[in-house]
Amino acid sequence: MPRVYNFSAGPSMLPEEVLKTAASEMLDYQNTGTSVMEMSHRSNAFIAIAKDAETLLRELMEIPENYKVLFLQGGASTQFAMVPLNLMGRKEGKKADFVNTGMWSKKAIGEAKKFGTVKVVATSEDKNFNYIPTLTKDMFDPQASYAHITTNNTIFGTRYRELPDTGDVPLVADMSSNILSERYDVSKFGVIYAGAQKNIGPAGVTIVIIREDLLGGELDITPTMLGYKVHVENESMYNTPPCYPLYVAKLVFDWLKAKGGVAAMQKVNEEKAAMLYEFLDGSKIFKGTVEKEYRSLMNVPFVLPSDDLNGAFVKQATAAGLINLKGHRSVGGMRASIYNAMPVEGVRALVEFMKEFESKNS
Repeated sequence: MPRVYNFSAGPSMLPEEVLKTAASEMLDYQNTGTSVMEMSHRSNAFIAIAKDAETLLRELMEIPENYKVLFLQGGASTQFAMVPLNLMGRKEGKKADFVNTGMWSKKAIGEAKKFGTVKVVATSEDKNFNYIPTLTKDMFDPQASYAHITTNNTIFGTRYRELPDTGDVPLVADMSSNILSERYDVSKFGVIYAGAQKNIGPAGVTIVIIREDLLGGELDITPTMLGYKVHVENESMYNTPPCYPLYVAKLVFDWLKAKGGVAAMQKVNEEKAAMLYEFLDGSKIFKGTVEKEYRSLMNVPFVLPSDDLNGAFVKQATAAGLINLKGHRSVGGMRASIYNAMPVEGVRALVEFMKEFESKNS
């Protein structure tokens, strides 16, 4: 059957060019006579893949020299524990500040509380996380070991338009659902982490970008595998890394560079999001759930007037080749995740289908 448009929040669709390259190299990677799936992570061929992946990511995100790049396992959920284990002990009191903007920040808060004192400086839970709370520098504790935000909220469809000023307190960001979708000044962060399965590649590899001065202060109880320093010292190969997902991530980085890099991709993402939001704002029956100022470029939740209509829409859209549009239970309705690999044509097809559905049901 023909390829469908996959609006899944993750694992999400990959660029077709990447899939074709991976398919062509499946049995024989560059005349090695073996697949990357079978390849030793100590082989020259795989070490070259890993080094190329890091070089490309550094170029795409303009990562300064005093930051280390890690390719780890365990997803962003493991980072909820690794961050406090490695950073809480930087200052007496073992304190960290968090901004609570959704389910994933709540989970990160829960993990951090196991290792120190957590202060939630602001939350948007009062309106079911449909906005980003206003943040000012005085809200953050100068004695905190770090401050944590989630730059884009996958479930609720919100996005930080401006980074908070945390002074000398290192800013830690879960960037899982919008990394590489828009430009960020990496020097504004102490740590950036992201699961791969939305904008980078298949599930299995996790990106961590950490400033060098934040290494080495892990708590005594930190397991070896959860210490950033040991992974830096072993160039992400303390144990066998997620070889194939890292290889596919490298192909995605190649694809993104060929497209013009992050700045060019941001323009496309803004175009896609604007197309969908414009329709929602003018629709008689479809309604976006997020306050306009905080709308995500990556995840667009919307609802119809009844659960019956929501169900009918999802069923009919699936039959039309527009899949995985059912919204998260926390919001209901629908959610269109329009990551980097979603082409403009996919969003256009969704909008046309929504227009047709509206004409039949309004």
